[in-house]
Amino acid sequence: MALHDFISVAEMGSWLEDYTSFSSQLPPHEPSALAQLRHSAIGRFEDIGFPKTSQEQWRFTDIAPIARTAFRRIGSGESEISPMQMVPFSYVVCAEMVFINGHYCPTFSSLCDLPQDAVMGNLADALRTHPEKVQAHLGRYASFEDNAFVALNTAFLKEGAFIFIPRNSVIREPIHLLYISTGTGEPTVSYPRNLIIAEEGSEVTIIESYAGTERGKYLTCAVTEIVAGEGSTIQHYKLQHESLDAYHIATQQLYLAGESTVTSQSISFGGGLVRNDLGAVLNGEGAECTMNGLYLVKGHQFVDNHLTVEHTRPGSTSRELYKGILEEQSRAVFNGRIHVHPDAQQTDAEQTNRNLLLSEQAMVNSNPQLEIFADDVKCTHGSTTGQLDEDALFYLRSRGIGEEAARSLLIYAFASECIERVEFKPVRKDLKELLLNRLPHSDIVRQAV
Repeated sequence: MALHDFISVAEMGSWLEDYTSFSSQLPPHEPSALAQLRHSAIGRFEDIGFPKTSQEQWRFTDIAPIARTAFRRIGSGESEISPMQMVPFSYVVCAEMVFINGHYCPTFSSLCDLPQDAVMGNLADALRTHPEKVQAHLGRYASFEDNAFVALNTAFLKEGAFIFIPRNSVIREPIHLLYISTGTGEPTVSYPRNLIIAEEGSEVTIIESYAGTERGKYLTCAVTEIVAGEGSTIQHYKLQHESLDAYHIATQQLYLAGESTVTSQSISFGGGLVRNDLGAVLNGEGAECTMNGLYLVKGHQFVDNHLTVEHTRPGSTSRELYKGILEEQSRAVFNGRIHVHPDAQQTDAEQTNRNLLLSEQAMVNSNPQLEIFADDVKCTHGSTTGQLDEDALFYLRSRGIGEEAARSLLIYAFASECIERVEFKPVRKDLKELLLNRLPHSDIVRQAV
């Protein structure tokens, strides 16, 4: 067993001591169900400890640097930011909920008009004002039984976004959940918790962003639970462009009822060590789930995407396309699993992972999987990893385009398949700019596209 597989009792104890301090400051009127949820979560964390590289699901991802760092939770009074720092991350065409270092900031937030009975607000407030809506769903989809980081998030959950869309309601204005970490010169941690409920026949678009204003070591430990009721439609975008010194560990769990449609797109540009666990349970006939992703890493960045799609009922459809572009000494992991249950006849599922390596030192581990226990299904999966097409590069250079510009054109073309699938134009425009700004001779690429 490797040395980093051992996490000392003292190192585990620092996290447990922080929970003791946190729980002593909670309001005495907290609902008993929430208190029990916290208690169960921290107990489970104490039982299972941090994941180790000896475990199959974490064998390429060494989180020992996280476990051994004494992170500090920042108080709400310490969370300050200037309006100018907000500008690069904000979308003025959206309703916006802003969180600074994990704390809700009403000053910078702008909520939209909502239909009757709809709720959009801070989870901490919703636990007091709409306890029945929150407690019916909170913690029921993202399990902490085998995930230490979900357990930590659940134990420390306090603030985050709660969005409830009632039956047959349509929210025309996209909702942007913006989480900004400012850095304080010492390691800090935040535990964002999002709960999004779209009841039968409703529609909503959610953008979930994580950003850092400065370089600095901090941990974002986030959990998002999304519930799509019968016939509902949810567009969800997750954008991650945190500090290159940051750790980003996140779990997103989707639950789809019959005839619902959920599209979830995950884009990772930042972070030094990033782990995304994405799960979907298609629990009704006619449910449709699309999970697309794009990750661009360089230097010594590391990103790990773990996807699990559970087809539990007949006639459901899932599509997954994840693409990665790796430069310099960066590394990536893709692990995708489609599980078709015995009752899920006529399942239609596709999973694809494609990676582009731009240096000899870059490395990716890709492992798409199918687990099929029904006999009337259409399921495919595939993975490709390679370098730029030399024939295509030669063709462009023969047309008078320099080598670096030709490479940039091919890289842009590779990434654009994912970017063009983003339906919300401001996000699509921003992603194009982020990509172009990373490419040499972007002026030539702009002219070509």
